[in-house]
Amino acid sequence: MLVISIYIFFTVGGLILLKLGSNSINVAIRNGNIDVSMGYISILGFIAYIISFLIYTFYIIKNYNLSYIYPIITGLTQVLVVLAGIFIFKEHITIMGGIGIILIIIGLILLNLK
Repeated sequence: MLVISIYIFFTVGGLILLKLGSNSINVAIRNGNIDVSMGYISILGFIAYIISFLIYTFYIIKNYNLSYIYPIITGLTQVLVVLAGIFIFKEHITIMGGIGIILIIIGLILLNLK
């Protein structure tokens, strides 16, 4: 379960950092070359997201039943990203969005009942 928590931390953290640094990402094509520049916050977000991908690829899908773990990690990630959007970025969700989050949480609880 520790690895799952680390995975979710890097996934959600990476997405938050990428959003925070999104104004510093520039991609341009000049003279047939692709120029990419990023600020340090975007780079940290990109690295965190790569770490989460590596954890998922080389540990989670090897050691857990995919039909069980995938809905759990995606559900938790979605809920945490929405909460980050609300509290960090001052985004608003609709009533239907709030109901959707509640349904995801209910689904996570039902998946873990034995």
